Amino acid sequence: MRIALISAFYPYRGGIAQFGAMLYRELEKEHEVVTYTFKRQYPNFLFPGTSQLVTAEDNADPIPSQRIIDSINPISFKKTAKKIDQGNPDLIISQYWMTFFGPAFGNIQKSLKSGAKRMAILHNVIPHEKRFFDGPANRYFLKQNDGFVVMSDVVMNDLLSIKPDAKYLRIDHPIYNQFGAGLPREEALSALNLPKEKKYLLFFGFIRKYKGLDLLLEALSLLNEDYHVIVAGEIYGSFDDYQALIDQYNLQNRVHMFTEYISDEEVKIYFSAADVCMLPYKSATQSGITAIAHHFEMPIIATDVGGLKETIDHQETGLIVDHANGDEIAKAVQSFFNDFDPEAMRTAIRKRNAENTWENFSKRILEFSKTL
Repeated sequence: MRIALISAFYPYRGGIAQFGAMLYRELEKEHEVVTYTFKRQYPNFLFPGTSQLVTAEDNADPIPSQRIIDSINPISFKKTAKKIDQGNPDLIISQYWMTFFGPAFGNIQKSLKSGAKRMAILHNVIPHEKRFFDGPANRYFLKQNDGFVVMSDVVMNDLLSIKPDAKYLRIDHPIYNQFGAGLPREEALSALNLPKEKKYLLFFGFIRKYKGLDLLLEALSLLNEDYHVIVAGEIYGSFDDYQALIDQYNLQNRVHMFTEYISDEEVKIYFSAADVCMLPYKSATQSGITAIAHHFEMPIIATDVGGLKETIDHQETGLIVDHANGDEIAKAVQSFFNDFDPEAMRTAIRKRNAENTWENFSKRILEFSKTL
């Protein structure tokens, strides 16, 4: 089968590019796959991080891609469609994670002349941070597709609220397995220059308001000195409000900041050092962080928002906190350390991982494409 993939790919960094890379590597084993990505993803003034592109230190998988899409230049949309048509694909798969890209991806697909089936992998439909153009952008993009892949019930319901007749496949996010094996805990803690006798809660990934780092800091203030937080990820926006909480609660010696983009090579250090992964989100669809934590067989404590609980078996592979507030998060942390066996949770995660592979994911979405 000839497959065209439209998404962020190398040399862009971040979870969407990583997802695309893993999907490409699996599909290319048996199919002819061509990828199309951005020559400009965001205008710089709209990008909240430090860099959109990988660096030499990132050690990212150099997926071969055609850098042709300019997200704000309609001329590039027509050029991309023409280029895809020249490849005569049987199936076109796009990743959709932000309404900002609705006009670009929708226009590309509308301009295609080929009769290829068009399928979108939806990471989000209704975004966490709402904008005035969300509704029109969603409707325009969704209209151009024959079918959809969703990885949480929340995204499924958001899709159906806009397009009730949508054909879709509901499947879990596959496990990210590109980070290699974990390290011995003491080795990881030494690499981070952290004391070995503490209990470590890991907040990993881009730091954005909806992810609830402020709630985790409030929870930490309610726990004793044995509990520490590792914050590992690039800051999107201002860190001032979080720093104010750290100062207010006198947490300077218990919050360990690694606020830069974490390369693939470094990911294992943070997940090997910590005891539990924290997702204190205020809103969510699904989170790619769960797929990383599960790769390292790390239990997760997550708030009951969006689709987070769909990938966490309460009291088996982690804990679900009923309400997104510091007090309940603190109680869940204490319960995790006092009432549960982490090794039993790791065993349960390992069993779940055996089914949730990129091979199975790719096989099922291709089977689904044949029904469109």
